[in-house]
Amino acid sequence: MENTKREDWNNPRYDQENKKIIAGILAILLGYLGIHKFYLGYTKEGLIQILLTAALGIGALIGIIEGIIYLTKSDREFYETYQVGYKGWF
Repeated sequence: MENTKREDWNNPRYDQENKKIIAGILAILLGYLGIHKFYLGYTKEGLIQILLTAALGIGALIGIIEGIIYLTKSDREFYETYQVGYKGWF
């Protein structure tokens, strides 16, 4: 008889849903357009980012900062903060 018990049943698999790498790269390269915000599902924040770029020109700086923050977080921390916790800024 085959053992059907799984040892990892209570450990979420962050690598299946984690959007950290793509969101970080999008933030650094296209942060001025807020593409990373839209990718993570933050429509309102993405629109605000576009307006900040158009009005004040600081959208790109915010994107670079957020991209660095995204990429320096652990996979679990990124997932819990931005995908589960829905933290829209920094």
